[in-house]
Amino acid sequence: MKPFLDKDFLLETPTAQHLYHDYVEGLPLVDYHCHISPKEIYEDRRFDNLAEVWLGGDHYKWRVMRSNGISEDYITGDKPAFERFQKFAESLELCIGNPMYHWCHLELKNYFGFEGHLTGDNAKEVWDLCNDKLRNDPNFTARGLIRQSNVAMIGTTDDPVDSLEWHQKIAADPTFETKVCPSFRPDKALNLHKAGFADYIAQLSAVVGRELTTAQDVADALVERIEYFHANGCRAADHGLDYVMYRPCTPEEADAAYHKALAGEKLTIEEIEGYQTTLLLACARAYARLGIAMQLHYSCIRNPNARMFAQLGPDTGYDIIANTNCTAELAALLSDLDATGECPKTILYSLNPADNAQLDVLIGAFQGTEVPGKIQHGSAWWFNDNRAGMVEQMTSLANLSLLGNFIGMLTDSRSFLSYTRHEYFRRVMCNLIGGWVENGEYPNDEKALKKIVQGISYYNAARYFDL
Repeated sequence: MKPFLDKDFLLETPTAQHLYHDYVEGLPLVDYHCHISPKEIYEDRRFDNLAEVWLGGDHYKWRVMRSNGISEDYITGDKPAFERFQKFAESLELCIGNPMYHWCHLELKNYFGFEGHLTGDNAKEVWDLCNDKLRNDPNFTARGLIRQSNVAMIGTTDDPVDSLEWHQKIAADPTFETKVCPSFRPDKALNLHKAGFADYIAQLSAVVGRELTTAQDVADALVERIEYFHANGCRAADHGLDYVMYRPCTPEEADAAYHKALAGEKLTIEEIEGYQTTLLLACARAYARLGIAMQLHYSCIRNPNARMFAQLGPDTGYDIIANTNCTAELAALLSDLDATGECPKTILYSLNPADNAQLDVLIGAFQGTEVPGKIQHGSAWWFNDNRAGMVEQMTSLANLSLLGNFIGMLTDSRSFLSYTRHEYFRRVMCNLIGGWVENGEYPNDEKALKKIVQGISYYNAARYFDL
């Protein structure tokens, strides 16, 4: 029986162990999509306790606790910090087969030196061990955790109206070497059918200093903000879509939909999609001109639990996988951009793993010469961010495209401890490739294998994002 979480964790063959330990274990991380706060990075936040750094904002952990019948008071409520942690520890014991079990124990081992496994019985021991370091060790601030994790680049998620003040301050600080790059997230300007649209347009209008009377005015304002983001180091944009739409419309039709939305009138699907397509195309053309990568995340049903949405709001762990069929629309969108030479570097993520093969075939139809793997099938996202999901995504990508040009892992996290997810991914990736070699499906070519695994772990992303 193998010990739990030993040095060869998930590495099932000698070749996998060699690839991981000798070629990728010490490489820097490119965390090109996450949700951590640039303000907390600049101010070098120190966390008071493990519940604060672990449970604050982490909806993965919240779902685990809810699945164990824990009261919301201990999850997003105001129960004492240790009591919340105790409830999580008791829930984690039941997470056999869940990647959360591995992620949490990698964090405890790598950062805090805890070699055991967390249970409800030893929760106080682990709590005291971790809190001592969080409160007293100079390496356990936000910046210290980033440095410990060897992170070369962080891509935060930022609204077009953001001043980017904290990014500017980080960039001007010579004592911090990690690049912290803003990522442009214009969802609120595109979602004219969702609550708060008129208020958001007022904010965007104030930032650009002019009234936005037409849909083209909104597009122009977004392009202006994209240029501002680019001037402040932006490497990527991110669109969180329910599904990918493509419904070109006339400027007059886009304006009509825009004015109806500002007036709070009900919109048809055709009106919504026409306006959204107009703005998405305008943004994409600006990304292409400026060398910004466009990320499209889709196939998610947001906030399906009406009662809990009313109580807690969005992004609290209640979203689910959608079954959308928008491959034709996605292809038409990319084709429209490609026709004029304005298709940006693009990374596609579907929350539905059934879309893997469709995406891997689609990306092959729109590649370019700007960078190898210009159009990417992004890493296994969210509910697919587990061993099985990673293997399925990489196997499909290998079957239908070039796995060797894959830009690899990201955390998509709100926690400064989540960088162990890169280690988890690298172990899964090396085990997959090592298994193919051991099985005689790829030659034991040291030079080629080193290039492939190091590329997927670091160098492909560094090249893709111009580091």
